[in-house]
Amino acid sequence: MTIFGVALLALCTLIGVYLGDLLGVALGVKANVGGVGLAMILLIAARVWMLRNGKLGHGTKLGVEFWATMYIPIVVAMAAQQNVVAAVSGGPIVIIAATGSLLICFAFVALLGRIGRRTAETSPEVEHGGSVIGGDTDGEPARPAPALATDRR
Repeated sequence: MTIFGVALLALCTLIGVYLGDLLGVALGVKANVGGVGLAMILLIAARVWMLRNGKLGHGTKLGVEFWATMYIPIVVAMAAQQNVVAAVSGGPIVIIAATGSLLICFAFVALLGRIGRRTAETSPEVEHGGSVIGGDTDGEPARPAPALATDRR
């Protein structure tokens, strides 16, 4: 059942938040440090372990996959709970660190975009589909899809 995937997420979240609190105490910070990230890592590890041991049913898999796709909204929601005003009032190092990490992320996105560029030619069907989606139709009717061959015995 899908609810088992949600229960697995809840368990991983509780453990991750607890470990994040412990990490915050160990670092001398009065905040949860990486609890949501740890929870998502635990969720991924639990999913892989269950898959390898044959314990991941279809419903559980759907629940886990749903929450895996919700990773970024979960991180945004959890980060909204942090006290941003107190962090910014701590000094300019916070703004410098945030700006630096943002610039590094932009640089890596640009680098990965250049490395991962495809040089393969697109087929005429794909080009026509793209023009139709873009609204540049030339009035050409769509070609019928090829019939599927059926195996008759």
